[in-house]
Amino acid sequence: MGSHPHDLPMPVTAAGREGLEALLRVPRRSVVALDFDGTLADIVPDPDQARAHPGAVPALSALAPEVDSVAVITGRPAGVAVRYGGFAGIPGLQHLVVLGHYGAERWDAVSGIVHAPAEHPGVAAVRAELPGYLDSIGAWRGTWIEEKGRALAVHTRRAQDPAAAFAALREPLAELAARHGLMVEPGRAVLELRPPGMDKGVALTEFLAERDAEAVLYAGDDLGDLAAFSAVEKGRADGLPGLLVCSGSAEVPELAARADLVLPGPGPVAAFLAALAEAIRR
Repeated sequence: MGSHPHDLPMPVTAAGREGLEALLRVPRRSVVALDFDGTLADIVPDPDQARAHPGAVPALSALAPEVDSVAVITGRPAGVAVRYGGFAGIPGLQHLVVLGHYGAERWDAVSGIVHAPAEHPGVAAVRAELPGYLDSIGAWRGTWIEEKGRALAVHTRRAQDPAAAFAALREPLAELAARHGLMVEPGRAVLELRPPGMDKGVALTEFLAERDAEAVLYAGDDLGDLAAFSAVEKGRADGLPGLLVCSGSAEVPELAARADLVLPGPGPVAAFLAALAEAIRR
């Protein structure tokens, strides 16, 4: 296929255009993988209030039957992403997969069950120590802790200077995490302490191999999505066409610089997915 429908945005790179053409040519052999927060759901001050954009679920339910599979890859617990996304019991999403905690957890719509390993002992240790630790280094004011089950996140978005608070916390939290066998994953005004060994790149690579995919689209918005971008780039070098989409660009220019297509947030991402579904049907 040498072109694609005019109502789909044109990727700015040759590799991205090849990836989009492959998605349109072999949709039944293609995987569409997406981050949740910032990609399918708008970023909000309180992560517990995040919900999928109103256009996201209709777009996914239109697209999912046209492709091999749709996977949501998120740092959230899988069950939380399912609940906040409103993904359960939706016609068209019977084969949706949610890979939570960067792939450590998995929810399949066909069974409605979350599969997960035992909690890393370092998470319980950090959970007990973190409040007092933040207080001892003078970082409690303006920061807050999000309980994520298999991880803990320290947010700085409510601080007087979120960027300065974020920078000041990176090294102390990295030291705390290392002491308990954990790692720190930076994000948009958030530092997540979690077990090593899994990231979105590993999760995506394993899922693509499981599905024996012939094309892939990955969309994300944050630093944690860089690993998935790298996985797609490696796949392209090995002959697997791929399209990289960045949702927004202002806060994470590193991701936008590597994307084939930049869309300004979850609303436009949902519109793109709906247009892709329509293009495949045509």
